[in-house]
Amino acid sequence: MAPGDERRCCSSHASGQCMGDVPLRRTDIRMSVLTSEWLKIRSVRSTVLILGLGLGTVLLGFALAVMAAGMYDAAPSEKQPGARIADLEEVLVIVPQLCLGILGTLAITSEYATGLIRTSATMVPRRWPIVAAKAAIVGALGLAVGLLTTFGTYVVSRGVLGDRFSGAYAGAFSDRLPLLIALSLTVPAFALLGLGLGTLLRSTAGAIAIIVGLVYVIPMVIGNIPEPWSERLGSVMIGALPRQLIGGSNASSVYGSLLPPALAAVCLVAYAAVPLLAAMWLIRRKDM
Repeated sequence: MAPGDERRCCSSHASGQCMGDVPLRRTDIRMSVLTSEWLKIRSVRSTVLILGLGLGTVLLGFALAVMAAGMYDAAPSEKQPGARIADLEEVLVIVPQLCLGILGTLAITSEYATGLIRTSATMVPRRWPIVAAKAAIVGALGLAVGLLTTFGTYVVSRGVLGDRFSGAYAGAFSDRLPLLIALSLTVPAFALLGLGLGTLLRSTAGAIAIIVGLVYVIPMVIGNIPEPWSERLGSVMIGALPRQLIGGSNASSVYGSLLPPALAAVCLVAYAAVPLLAAMWLIRRKDM
C-alpha cells in the first residue's frame, strides 16, 4: 500500500469508512448499514408476528364479508334493497396501520432497550444513516403490507358479496383503484411515523400511545368539537386523507373534507417525514 493510501486509510478509521487496509466507498458503507439493519429487523421474532397480524387483515375481511352476506341473505326481501355496507378495505386498514406503526416503533426502541444502539452508533458515527436505513426497510415493508392487505381485502370482499348491498362491490375495479392505492399509502406512512416517534421519545409505550391516539382517540374528540373547527381539524387527520387524495368526500364519517388532493398529499407526507427528519437531527446531537 502506498504511503498516501495508508494515510487516507488511517484517517478513515475514525469515521468508520475503512475496512482493513481497503478504504470503503460511500455506497459500500450505505449498503453495509442497510444490510445490517435488515438483518436486525428480520431476526426479531416480533417482526414476523406483527407482519402476520397485518396480513391477517385479509382473513378478517373475508370473515366479515361472509357474515354480511349471510345477514343480507337472511333479511326479508323487502329490506334488502335498502341494505348498505361500508367499504371493508377502508374500515380494516387501521389494522395494518397499527401493526406497521408498532413495527416502526420497535425497530428503534428495542435497540435503546437492549443498548444495541450504542454499538450501532460506534460503527456508524454519523448516526443518521442508521435511522435512514431503518426508514427504508420499514417503509418498504409498510408499502408491501399496505398493498397486499388493501387489495386482498377488496378482492375477497368482492368475491363474497357479489351484487349484494345494491352492488356496493359490483362496480368496475378501475373506479375503486384510486382509493385502494391511497389507502395503501397510509400504511408505510404509519411505519415511518412510528420509527420517527420511537427515535424521538425512546419509549415504545409513548410512541404507540400517540399512534393509537391518532387512529382512535383524537378523531372521536374532534368529532365532538363545534363547527367549523370539527371540519377543519378533521380534514387534516390521517384517516381523512385517503378520500381527499382522490378528490372524494368524508361526509359519512367524523372526518372533514376541506383539503384538495395536492394538500392532502402534502399532509400525508408530513405525517411520515416531519418526525423522521426530526429524529435524524436529534440522534446526531443527543447521547445514546
